[in-house]
Amino acid sequence: MTLIHALMIQGTSSDAGKSLLCTGLCRIFKEDGVHVAPFKSQNMALNSYITSDGGEIGRAQGVQAEACGLEATVDMNPILLKPKAEMISEVIVHGKHFADLEAFSYREEYVPKVLPKVAESIERLATQFDLLVVEGAGSPAEINLKDRDIANMRIADMLDCPVLLVADIERGGVFASLVGTLELLEPHERARVKGFLINKFRGRKELLDSGLVWLEERTGIPVLGVIPHFDHGIDPEDSLALDSLRLKARDRADADLDIAVIKFPRISNFTDVVPLQEESGVNVRFVSSARALGKPDLILLPGSKNTVEDLLWLRHTGLADAILALDGKHTIVGLCGGFQMLGETLYDPDRVESVHEHVSGLGLLTLETTFLAEKKTIRNRGRLLPQAFSAHEVEGYEIHLGRTDRKSDAPFLQFDSGEFDGAISKDGRVIGTYLHGLFQNRAFTRDFLNHLRVQKGIAPLLGDVETEAERREKSYARLAAHLRQHVDLERVYEIIGGRHVYVD
Repeated sequence: MTLIHALMIQGTSSDAGKSLLCTGLCRIFKEDGVHVAPFKSQNMALNSYITSDGGEIGRAQGVQAEACGLEATVDMNPILLKPKAEMISEVIVHGKHFADLEAFSYREEYVPKVLPKVAESIERLATQFDLLVVEGAGSPAEINLKDRDIANMRIADMLDCPVLLVADIERGGVFASLVGTLELLEPHERARVKGFLINKFRGRKELLDSGLVWLEERTGIPVLGVIPHFDHGIDPEDSLALDSLRLKARDRADADLDIAVIKFPRISNFTDVVPLQEESGVNVRFVSSARALGKPDLILLPGSKNTVEDLLWLRHTGLADAILALDGKHTIVGLCGGFQMLGETLYDPDRVESVHEHVSGLGLLTLETTFLAEKKTIRNRGRLLPQAFSAHEVEGYEIHLGRTDRKSDAPFLQFDSGEFDGAISKDGRVIGTYLHGLFQNRAFTRDFLNHLRVQKGIAPLLGDVETEAERREKSYARLAAHLRQHVDLERVYEIIGGRHVYVD
């Protein structure tokens, strides 16, 4: 294998902050003149990203590529697992659907088959970049899974690279998690750990210092940074991060618009919601029961990894009836799977989504959806068709199984290719689209919310709106500055192999 310099970030647990730290380090190395790229051999996430050539990878690696100033490629995340049912995941290899597999079968039969795909991606990246920032998955110390783990120490061995171990102090037990992880590693694996990072710290650092001294004396491994909790504004990756989004969605005293987001059990691409949370005067609530629905101004049905099962859940919980019983003074938006649910009928003759051949939708749009075996994954852009929003061109991405046919409802937008997408009811109160990232088009989002305000008799918000690209760039720069302040980067460079190796 071609030699390449690499630095791997592993964690003592899921959601310790690996993705975010990799993003920040990618931006730092880019700022320092390093030709750097992200890499994660195997990701498990329902929040995915579409590359420019239509490949599907974990969203974290798409974000990290942006921080590097790069177009993401499928080599940056060659294996993506997307849970779709109990113990069953869709396996995506090099951006394309490979199989739907039960967890045991994947581990025992297919891990040996996909590992060469990982090696191929590393080989290609090694010919293009000087440094890889490599993200681990979960914990390297899951002893029941280690023999088939292709996301942590096995990858560090393949790359022959040092590892920084990050722990989330917010969870408690940070010293036990670091020492315990080391204790469960094999000696050669432990030798790869060259530094600790303690993440999400709140409070006075001097109260932690004695513990840091003990940790370094006990393990012989330096603490390279204690990183304070930071509101970074960068897309979260997956379900554990969704909990933090729910905490962020507190009632706002100044809110003039109330938005209820239906929290499906198999919710996917939930970052569609984030721009709404970031708007002034908006209260966003995640709702999973009929009692909690209330009378919102906007109901958002987000994407789903299993539309049929989540639609049946919507009926079982009473949420479907509660939505249909509202007084009609609200607006409903369905994105991707949520769009499919708004129609009249969903057909699944080949049992692609579930065991049900057909189910009835909510009947709020005159649509019929038929699920197909082939998944559509594409970036797309176009112009909105409703008169209220006709000034807006929007861009985003599609990830879906199925074809949806409109009957009497008008389409919502027209892509640059000429293809029509989505639907809008005659009264304009029900909207559906396959376009993920719709609300990342910030000028449209402001106008859309102002449209809801006007319907309520409330004055619209005025002022300039930053683009999504401007927001992201500021977030990456803030994160890099934050890490520069709290991480010993000189020692990080020494661990990698020296600053002079990378700067042109």
